[in-house]
Amino acid sequence: MAAPVDEKQLLDLKAGDEVIINGTIYTARDAAHKRICEVINKGEKMPFDPEGQIIYYVGPTPPPPGRVIGSAGPTTSYRMDKHTPFLLAKGIKAVVGKGKRSEEVKKSFMEHRAVYLVTVGGAGALISKYIRKAEIVAFEDLGPEAVYRLEVEGFPAFVCYDLHGNDLYEEGQKKYRKDESSVT
Repeated sequence: MAAPVDEKQLLDLKAGDEVIINGTIYTARDAAHKRICEVINKGEKMPFDPEGQIIYYVGPTPPPPGRVIGSAGPTTSYRMDKHTPFLLAKGIKAVVGKGKRSEEVKKSFMEHRAVYLVTVGGAGALISKYIRKAEIVAFEDLGPEAVYRLEVEGFPAFVCYDLHGNDLYEEGQKKYRKDESSVT
């Protein structure tokens, strides 16, 4: 998947599909989401053009010697639920995190023709190996929660919510229950 994305890239994706992201993505966690929404509500420009962008919910650690970034594992996504529908309406096409989202947010992904991607929590050191460049573009005072522009290559994720309303977590639970009931 090339980043930024257009809707055509998202049309055939189904919940459970693995995607490999290449290109530019942005980071934002709780505090950055709040600030971005405040900036927009004041009529000011976002720190990046939201159209077709992917936001990764991460607060990276400082880079060790010889690396562009430290550990960069996903943070729990539901903490951004308050701001997600607003940012999807501004043109964000995908977000990457971990964990379930609210029903309102799930509906917002369908409404705005966007996807929710998940990646493996607890694998921040491994995930950082797919980040080729990292630079702060806004809210440096937030430290690890600043907005970063990341250049990624081979960044792995899975489609959790697709454009059609399918949910990887729900499908996985149904499959498990079905498999469990067939055990004698």
